[in-house]
Amino acid sequence: MHANHFRNLAIIAHVDHGKTTLVDQLLKQSGAFRANQQVAERALDSNDLERERGITILAKCTSVEWRDIRLNIVDTPGHADFGGEVERILSMVDGVLLLVDASEGPMPQTKFVTMKALARGLSPIVVINKADKPDARAYEVQDEVFDLFAALDANEQQLDFPTVFASAKQGWAITDLDAPKDSLEPLFDLIVSHVPPPEVDPAGPFKMLATTVESDPYVGRVLTGRIESGRARLNMVVKALSRGGERLEEARLTKLLAFRGLQRVPVEQAEAGDIVAIAGLARATVADTLCEPAVETPLPSQPIDPPTLAMTFSVNDSPLAGREGDKVTSRMIRDRLAREAEGNVAIRVAETGEKDAFEVAGRGELQLGVLIETMRREGYELSISRPRVLFRVENGQRLEPVEEVQIDVDEDYAGAVVEKLSQRKAELKEMRPSGGGKQRLLFHAPSRGLIGYHGEFLTDTRGTGIMNRVFHDYAPDKGPIQGRRNGVLISNSTGQAVAYALWNLEDRGPMFIDAGTPVYEGMIIGEHSRGQDLEVNPLKAKQLTNIRAAGKDDAVRLTPPRLMSLEQALAYIQDDELVEATPKSVRLRKRLLDPHARKRESRLRDAG
Repeated sequence: MHANHFRNLAIIAHVDHGKTTLVDQLLKQSGAFRANQQVAERALDSNDLERERGITILAKCTSVEWRDIRLNIVDTPGHADFGGEVERILSMVDGVLLLVDASEGPMPQTKFVTMKALARGLSPIVVINKADKPDARAYEVQDEVFDLFAALDANEQQLDFPTVFASAKQGWAITDLDAPKDSLEPLFDLIVSHVPPPEVDPAGPFKMLATTVESDPYVGRVLTGRIESGRARLNMVVKALSRGGERLEEARLTKLLAFRGLQRVPVEQAEAGDIVAIAGLARATVADTLCEPAVETPLPSQPIDPPTLAMTFSVNDSPLAGREGDKVTSRMIRDRLAREAEGNVAIRVAETGEKDAFEVAGRGELQLGVLIETMRREGYELSISRPRVLFRVENGQRLEPVEEVQIDVDEDYAGAVVEKLSQRKAELKEMRPSGGGKQRLLFHAPSRGLIGYHGEFLTDTRGTGIMNRVFHDYAPDKGPIQGRRNGVLISNSTGQAVAYALWNLEDRGPMFIDAGTPVYEGMIIGEHSRGQDLEVNPLKAKQLTNIRAAGKDDAVRLTPPRLMSLEQALAYIQDDELVEATPKSVRLRKRLLDPHARKRESRLRDAG
């Protein structure tokens, strides 16, 4: 197949705007599936967490044939926390489909990836999806996309973008809203005519840039990328060059896989312009050039954006350790984190001074939360510290990461949101009505101040507010930010919580546990209504005597406890607390379980 017969494009969309559903329809209508083939809905979201959360975490490639032209479509993560994937994917495509919801319009996460795409000079095709919905405002959204491109410094050619109105669910796309709605053919034709064929050198020596890496238990490292020149053949000898031109290794290609539909199919050889996956190299990673041994200069590649947030993962040393998980040693945790860092270049793992603890740095709470959730499901038990931001020092000045926060909220709650965010050192940049009694607020807020804000935000807006955040830049340190105001209730004994004791403790503040929950000394069982911590006994049973007195036999009715998800727990804890994550439970605890050790440390802190 000649390079002119390839079209490589990425799909950019905000979470839940219908990108993966559109890919399902493109696969169906191009004949990639048999008529009677059973296919999972949202076929590209292949791992459990992606299906549950409805988000794309890992970039995936698929390929469809349309009139003798192969369209390689790369599904990109829409969430800024997974931006490490996005930048590299854009280097192997020649066009992008920007998918926007016909009622919501362009969102901040879309903006993040679109900015990267426009900066690379890619010309977008805009697909306004869900145009069949009753609240669709297709033409207004088209204008909003134009304004967004203009704000992102798009050039003349990029501003003259073609628009398609579509319903991925119903499987139609049209260039004019009055046209008949029968298939996605207008979209296929537009991709073929608007996306240029890859600019590659079919006659040169083999060269390709690794853009994603994954670890396969059978064939080792699998590197995916686009062949920039020459052709790849099975069993050929290739070498890997780093970004700086240093020779990393030389090896034989043991597997050469091309994308056909949703499958990766072994092939004997692949041409320049095609996107392929290769195995056989042991050390090469993302941003390295794979080439014939004679080549000396690496292909230009994007440096990876630095992580902004770090947590300490350590061995679970609580009294309940090892009851639910089977992977509890530091060696197992170290190996698992090393595997993650190998396949996910936006994550950085480092040993710490303490034994059995590792510092894991990433792009945001969501990305690290997804890693912890994945490890829990694999049977790991972990203790995790409060997330902390990574500061930079430039010219003697301390800089911290700042995020752009876009909030859509009912007018009645806008005041509460502005007040809370200004306490967290956020700056209000824009405030405008967005129709339907709602306001759109735009803030620049330090990442530190946003840790733990989401739960408070949902309470303040009665669950109706929508908040989207995206990394903006580094800015001078904003100074101290007030943390959690309330203290916690700490168990002073070990055993199973008793309903009578919890009932008596309800005056002290809301509980995080139910009757019958195993507790241990130093475990956090609730929130104190005052500012300081309080040690309580959740095991105290009712004294049974043979004397009956009026009012003594009240039925124990407990208020339902406040059960926290993993992300809520991580956002809630303070610096001297940990989250204990096991396959079945998420518990909160003090870092030092012994009350005397805690008092000693607080005395030393006050003295220091």
